[in-house]
Amino acid sequence: MLEKAKKIIREFQDSSVEELEIEVEGLRVRVKYFRGRPVEAKEQVVEEKPVEIEVKEKVEENIYVVESPIVGTFYRAPAPGAEPFVKEGDFVEKGQTLCIIEALKVMNEIESEVSGKVVKILVENGQPVEYGQPLFHIQRA
Repeated sequence: MLEKAKKIIREFQDSSVEELEIEVEGLRVRVKYFRGRPVEAKEQVVEEKPVEIEVKEKVEENIYVVESPIVGTFYRAPAPGAEPFVKEGDFVEKGQTLCIIEALKVMNEIESEVSGKVVKILVENGQPVEYGQPLFHIQRA
């Protein structure tokens, strides 16, 4: 499956395509290229290398993926040394706080949109997160 995706990516490396997103047998791959940006040197050299490669595996149907609604810093607990809001294996109710994301010195509580069991926490405490980045997998009740 991964070899198929790699083959397709290689086929597009020499084309004028700047961004490519494919899904092969449940594996989604997104590649971005920066093309035609000269490097200053004695000779003009054009860089053509992948800048970002993002691989997402398909998640089971009954799993809800909680994504970050903002860019910021992920915190699992309300304060340093405090117990985390949730742990893997915990049952959460819709509206229950899962984590905090700090953005511009503002602490934003992220609440669960579904009731269910937290099966996976995808981000480490204190780690920066991007908009749309998966944070939790919750198995719906």
